[in-house]
Amino acid sequence: MIDIATLKEYIKVLEESSLQVLELSDGTDSLYLEKPSASAPAVSAPVTVQAAPVPAAAAEPATVKTDSGKTINAPIVGVFYAAPSPDSEPYVSVGKRVKKGDVVCIIEAMKCMNEIQAETDGEITAVLAANGELVEYDQPMFSIR
Repeated sequence: MIDIATLKEYIKVLEESSLQVLELSDGTDSLYLEKPSASAPAVSAPVTVQAAPVPAAAAEPATVKTDSGKTINAPIVGVFYAAPSPDSEPYVSVGKRVKKGDVVCIIEAMKCMNEIQAETDGEITAVLAANGELVEYDQPMFSIR
């Protein structure tokens, strides 16, 4: 069993260091100490959160109207990139013709760059996602006809 004086020393070491977790074990006893995260309250107490009322107009998802009804949607959640690098030209822009299999953008998810390909031949009529912004699953990114 760890005595109180030793426990206080370990707590002091953890607080004064850049460590987030201190875990010790000597075969019979073990100790696990973790600093509270900046976003978590230091004391574990019940917290009541009341949500702000949402206006009726904001509660409904926005619909995207396209001239032909065809869109290229995000297959995953991630960050939308229109070009392979910041100094490169975008893969596609309004008016560009694409063929099935052409890369139209990149979505970064979990530090992986995923090339997104056109699912059909056509002409890009609108770019619906902003470069560097988060896209949701099945969110329209391009309108195509």
